[in-house]
Amino acid sequence: MGSVTASPEKRCWVTLVTKPSYLPGVMILAHTLDQHKSSYPLLVQYTDSLGDKAVAALREEAENYGRIQLERVPLLLPRKDQENTGSVADRFKDTFTKLRAFEIYRLGFTRAVFLDADVAVFQNPDDIFECKIPCQDWIGANHACVCNLDRDLWAPPEWHKGNCAYTPLNRPDEVAPEITPESRPTYHLLNSGMFVFYPSEQLWNSMLRFFHTSDQLKNYQFPDQDFLAAFFRGKWYPLSWKYNALKTMRYWHPRIWSDDKLVVLHYIVDKPWERQVGPDGLAGHLGRDGVTHQWWWNIYHERRTQRRERQPNSVGLLTVDELVDTEEPFKEKIPLPQEVGKPEDVLPST
Repeated sequence: MGSVTASPEKRCWVTLVTKPSYLPGVMILAHTLDQHKSSYPLLVQYTDSLGDKAVAALREEAENYGRIQLERVPLLLPRKDQENTGSVADRFKDTFTKLRAFEIYRLGFTRAVFLDADVAVFQNPDDIFECKIPCQDWIGANHACVCNLDRDLWAPPEWHKGNCAYTPLNRPDEVAPEITPESRPTYHLLNSGMFVFYPSEQLWNSMLRFFHTSDQLKNYQFPDQDFLAAFFRGKWYPLSWKYNALKTMRYWHPRIWSDDKLVVLHYIVDKPWERQVGPDGLAGHLGRDGVTHQWWWNIYHERRTQRRERQPNSVGLLTVDELVDTEEPFKEKIPLPQEVGKPEDVLPST
């Protein structure tokens, strides 16, 4: 772990894990924070649904390597009449519990960055904490990519490349402009895989009131993400793509993507640890993610070698080994059905 930075703020990374299948992701997240010498701990919030075996693996990692701090939290579920039925995938049903990250003011933290458990870090990420946020009741986040180049049927009709906030950008250092009341509706959407925030009792209580009174929870396609976009509407600040780089952006937004500038890579949809990269370099359910999935496996093998040398009988190592490479590699690459977006595709705002 890097040397702790002297600061009047108490800072941390925070993530959530509710299923043992995400344990490999959390372990690699912690390892990459170590690799790139972050100065801040990773607070891992977990629920009872994680299971004793996975919790034991996390405890061993926390005791032996120091990066991880653990906090057991209860699931955050909507009231009965708002039970979510609109989610695009069953795995999102318990993600309202991600909102408990805002409750860490109880642990004394005053500034934090949430990271999904399926991200990996590729260079020191600590400058995320320095990103501009106008007020302490705002968050910093990334736009949702709404290109929908594969024409997924679950996506609403306004999800297309002409309405994506990244389409007008041409260079890796460009950031989408601040959101205004006049911004097109899709520009108000965020991706909740990374956000920077100031936890406080006042903010948490305000969120809980919104959560317990909203009549839209049942309709959210991405429960925590849509909740945050609604709660922080007009109160979130766009950050660079490189802090929450969706793996699909490497070929959906090649104008702004740069391997060299990448900081946090977000392995959305299928997870790299589920399958090895195929012998022909294919990975991901559409066969396009071989490069980024291989990066994950390279880190995994490096970490595994280090851990075996230090702790050959590690509970955590054995547990993670049981959870990776559980499916057959993908064998087909599906071409993009349309060209990627370019600035001239941006439609006039209505």
